[in-house]
Amino acid sequence: MIITKKKNIETILEYLKDSKNIYLVGCDSCAEQCETGGEREVKAMAELLKREGKHITGFSIPDETCYSMLIKKHFREDNDTVEKTDAFLVLACGAGVKAVADAAGDEKPVFPALDSLYLANVARYGHFFEGCSLCGDCVLGETGGICPHTQCPKGLLNGPCGGMANGKCEVDMKNHCAWATIYRRLKIQGRLDVLKKIAPPKDYSNSVKPRTVVVESRSKK
Repeated sequence: MIITKKKNIETILEYLKDSKNIYLVGCDSCAEQCETGGEREVKAMAELLKREGKHITGFSIPDETCYSMLIKKHFREDNDTVEKTDAFLVLACGAGVKAVADAAGDEKPVFPALDSLYLANVARYGHFFEGCSLCGDCVLGETGGICPHTQCPKGLLNGPCGGMANGKCEVDMKNHCAWATIYRRLKIQGRLDVLKKIAPPKDYSNSVKPRTVVVESRSKK
């Protein structure tokens, strides 16, 4: 899931300074779990903007705001309200903002209320940690499912740096060294021979942006 945090209200009000009628879009998936864009947060934002003299034309909280077709469906069903809107404020990740902007068209501005931080694993509700950098060049098969590109602040691919001490990372001593953790796991699995292989430099061509993937549905074959 995508981890987000709220932008400063001053930044949001600056975005909306030339707009009176505002439509709010939340997200009932990632942003809801982060407590940044669920129903409670959308309603709180609506009340705050009303106090600032804005008129809330309406709001929508899709199951997944990054799903472009779903946003277009919401807007078609609420077309009269959308037409009366000067600007959209999106309480979702950047992908959600992009989906709303595409659905809104070129004439109406769309603004983010959140900052997107990282892709996270969920330990339990409300507890997240960064485990993948979406690099497009995955090495998890050689590192026991632990990503050195993500969990090592230096992104080292061939073992720890000289600053590791007692299994802790020199950049942040509260964190375990990624490579010490990888070594421990591979040892338990009896796979330490994997560490004898020299990992090549990261192939960043796999993450050149923007990227598009089309998955052919089995039902259409």
